[in-house]
Amino acid sequence: MSQSTGTSKRTATTNPAVVAAAAALDSPHYPPMKKPKSQSSSFNAALQLSFGNNNDDDEPSSMIVDEDLNRHDITLPPRNVTENWGRKKATPPNPNPTNKKFVIKLLKEKPSLPNNFEEDTWARLKSAINAIFLKQPDTCDLEQLYQAVNDLCLHKMGGNLYIRIEKECDAHISAVLQSLVGQSPDLLVFLSLIENCWQDLCDQMLMIRSIALYLDRTYAKQTPNVRSLWDMGLQLFRKHLALCPEVEHKTVTGMLRLIEQERFGEAVERTLLNHLLKMFTALGIYQESFEKPFLACTEEFYAAEGVKYMQQSDVPDYLKHVETRLHEEHERCVLYLDASTRKPLISTAEKQLLERHITAILDKGFTTLMDANRIEDLQRMYILFSRVNALESLRLAIGSYIRRSGQVVVMDDEKDKDMVACLLEFKASLDKIWEESFAKNETFCNTIKDSFEHLINLRQNRPAELIAKFLDEKLRAGNKGTSEEELEGTLDKVLVLFRFIQGKDVFEAFYKKDLAKRLLLGKSASIDAEKSMISKLKTECGSQFTNKLEGMFKDIELSKEINESFRQSSQARTKLPSGIEMSVHVLTTGYWPTYPPMDVELPRELTTYQDIFKEFYLSKYSGRRLMWQNSLGHCVLKAEFSKGRKELAVSLFQAVVLMLFNDADKLSLQDIKDATRIEDKELRRTLQSLACGKVRVLQKIPKGREVEDNDCFLFNDTFTAPLYRIKVNAIQMKETVEENTSTTERVFQDRQYQVDAAIVRIMKTRKVLSHTLLITELFQQLKFPIKPADLKKRIESLIDREYLERDKNNPQIYNYLA
Repeated sequence: MSQSTGTSKRTATTNPAVVAAAAALDSPHYPPMKKPKSQSSSFNAALQLSFGNNNDDDEPSSMIVDEDLNRHDITLPPRNVTENWGRKKATPPNPNPTNKKFVIKLLKEKPSLPNNFEEDTWARLKSAINAIFLKQPDTCDLEQLYQAVNDLCLHKMGGNLYIRIEKECDAHISAVLQSLVGQSPDLLVFLSLIENCWQDLCDQMLMIRSIALYLDRTYAKQTPNVRSLWDMGLQLFRKHLALCPEVEHKTVTGMLRLIEQERFGEAVERTLLNHLLKMFTALGIYQESFEKPFLACTEEFYAAEGVKYMQQSDVPDYLKHVETRLHEEHERCVLYLDASTRKPLISTAEKQLLERHITAILDKGFTTLMDANRIEDLQRMYILFSRVNALESLRLAIGSYIRRSGQVVVMDDEKDKDMVACLLEFKASLDKIWEESFAKNETFCNTIKDSFEHLINLRQNRPAELIAKFLDEKLRAGNKGTSEEELEGTLDKVLVLFRFIQGKDVFEAFYKKDLAKRLLLGKSASIDAEKSMISKLKTECGSQFTNKLEGMFKDIELSKEINESFRQSSQARTKLPSGIEMSVHVLTTGYWPTYPPMDVELPRELTTYQDIFKEFYLSKYSGRRLMWQNSLGHCVLKAEFSKGRKELAVSLFQAVVLMLFNDADKLSLQDIKDATRIEDKELRRTLQSLACGKVRVLQKIPKGREVEDNDCFLFNDTFTAPLYRIKVNAIQMKETVEENTSTTERVFQDRQYQVDAAIVRIMKTRKVLSHTLLITELFQQLKFPIKPADLKKRIESLIDREYLERDKNNPQIYNYLA
């Protein structure tokens, strides 16, 4: 209600006491009130009505007002007065009220419950509960049953009601479980019975709880140590199941039997297992009654199966079987086992199928899988081994495999020709396995590197030499069908092997020797590829390693400029013989390999050309000395055969020998030797290439593969070939035994200097040092493999040269001599 006063608007609030009084007036339970004796001009009566109290018995209390007690008359204020009670400032009542005064008289007697109220109400509830347990209809309405429970709880009878319900449930559950004792020996049928029993109990307890919901939410919730009706039902079922061990044992045995049948591939009732295991979980007996025997049976089952399958199947099939079994167990946990079982179950299966057989699996099948490059099977092995923390065993196995397999390739002298190609293929397969099967595991990568380094250095210097020759073969002209990208990829792969070799000085010596021939004889497939390789070596080993190799390229570039300048010089224009073109490479001695001088009697035209060039060069660069390396020269000769003219690409020695046949038809070995003054062994090699090779420009009498002392040689006038220019100087690219020996000796000589320098450097710092410690430090400082006996020889050499001396009291100690 509202009342307007001026422009303000306020809301009047009705006094609740007045409302209550008004309600009392309309109630039929109260007697009519007497008329008031007098009217009051003001509202001063206090009215307090209460329809209930908060005492312990929770019963409605009657409100008794004695009329003779102080005889307070109750006068209701006028309407406009009640409307203004909500105002902040009270408005005085109207002096002339129109309402009549009335008096409220309350009951004198307290209301009471009917006789046998509790027993009668329980009788109805008990009948309903029994009907629920017996699955029979009940005449009483569910709403009435709910109200009955509500009434009992309101009158503080909830405790007795809870006890009575518990007693009824106890009797029923006990009878049902006792009825299962001695039931069907068929475990599947028995499991169905126990499942039905459990489902019925769940439905019945839910129905009882819905009727007694008020009891569950008030008495059970507010009273300590009193379970909810649902938990009470579970506790009773658990108690009576424990009192019937036969029922529990048959249930567990039946479930274990079903799971075993499923492991053997039979179809089973998974829904039945799901319901029963949820029953065990709800009862709180899952772990103790089921999980422990289940894990024990699992361990026994897989222990027997692991031994059986390891004997009957190969490793790939066994690993697939293990993978399948682990997947099945995981699926079993998802479908019907409790989630808490997954970890111990999988762990048990892994232990029996994998962990116990790690050594047997590796011994029986790892080498086979690696040899066959079985990426998928190796990946499966890696994943399974990682589950049982057995990767360390797998890592050791791959290290052992690399050393064992690589040793067959490295140590076999007959396979030297294919060693580098085999090692590259082996390394590529290992890298692929590492990436795809071993998940790029860093420790596995380090193991592969260490093992590869070990095997490639089993023969101290030979692999380094063969790697250099392999590069020579790839960078040499004539590799048809190889694109620049493929060549670059090959160089990168070879560089990986180069990183593993310890004797990098051996590699450098042979690489430099082969590079010199490629550059001087024009046999390089690609100058860009050559420079790319040197750039890679520089990145790998530093500029000091490639300084001489880069110097060789500088000499080649500079020689082109010198030749161009020579052709434009006055000496070339006025003094050079006609019909001959000659190009000279001027080499810096420190950059290029050392070549032994070889004398040869050159034709007069070539001698003239050399003299003119020498005069030109020394006039331009005073103070220098030129030394001609005849063994590295090569020529192009024009030859007239009966079938036509050909151009022959030959070495300088081959050219000298062939030009002798311009003046003679037949020459003996001795005649040729006297005319050319070529060293005997080199001459025989040259004649063999001209008369016994694929391109036979000369004929040897008698025929044969070797050049003997009494052999004679004729010019082969009937020689034919499909090409106009024919390469005969392949002999120059081939390495002789003497070249190989001299290169190796130079490496060892350089190493001696390095060893001597290292010994002096160490002793100069330490002054006094024992033999053992000196050897240890030398091994740490030297970058190439060396035997202790060789180190001892160098120490003795330094003692002889008075760099060191033995201690007078202890010969195992060395003193440095300043």
